[in-house]
Amino acid sequence: MKGKAQHEGLTTELARETLASIVDPEIPAVTLVEMNIIRDVKVEDGSVHVVFSPTFVGCPALDFMKQEIRETLHSAGFRNVTIEVTFSPPWSTDMLDESVREKLRAFGIAPPPPTGESIPATLLLPVSCPFCGSPDTHLESRFGSTLCRQIYYCDACQQSFDRFKPV
Repeated sequence: MKGKAQHEGLTTELARETLASIVDPEIPAVTLVEMNIIRDVKVEDGSVHVVFSPTFVGCPALDFMKQEIRETLHSAGFRNVTIEVTFSPPWSTDMLDESVREKLRAFGIAPPPPTGESIPATLLLPVSCPFCGSPDTHLESRFGSTLCRQIYYCDACQQSFDRFKPV
């Protein structure tokens, strides 16, 4: 009976609520839950199993995110935490809802459009500046501050900005 009492209150709902507080280490305007990086959460007998998918296979924040998940759940009382990283199905920017796209824009990152027919075709679409909204922008670098971003320049307001790559 003592073991069961130790696990009372440690629910899947609590684990999900707890995980919803973890911000993306590279984009602090959004959480891992909002980005759909955390795919699944299950709690059984006080143990929690988290499935998550980073935005890119070579994501340099992978170990940091795992540590944040573990520490955040430990602080909520979950002692046995298992974390599974999956790439199937792969994470996609199509998983982002409009509220997340707006948070990215407000943070100064041009959000990715839906990928449409193909990612190469989507990469050729005009990119609007997150600061002034002008479509008068051009690609400065295919590689941005992180693997998931590109650097653009707005010819209207003369601001450089990141664009989240559509994948």
